[in-house]
Amino acid sequence: MPWAYLFTAGLFEIIWAYSMKQSNGFSRFIPSLITIFAMLVSFWLLSLAMRTIPLGTAYTIWTGIGAVGAFLIGIFFLAEPVNTARIIAAILIISGLVLMKVSSS
Repeated sequence: MPWAYLFTAGLFEIIWAYSMKQSNGFSRFIPSLITIFAMLVSFWLLSLAMRTIPLGTAYTIWTGIGAVGAFLIGIFFLAEPVNTARIIAAILIISGLVLMKVSSS
């Protein structure tokens, strides 16, 4: 169950990152509200996962899910640039996440 908490926390991190962008510096109410709610849920689920998953592993995977997820949201929904260096960076992050998960088993 802790891994499900951690994965879900990562998904909520993606939600709050996207909604923070949409909040335009917290000047738009609904996206700001979504940001705060998603942050709270993400942190809460991360804290539940950290009951059994080591800090370094949980935090690295949580931030990695958020980073790669935000990268993909940026490409597919915000028309952010795609280039070889950015794709390689995302692949390296994913590789690190897989290695972190495998090494913590």
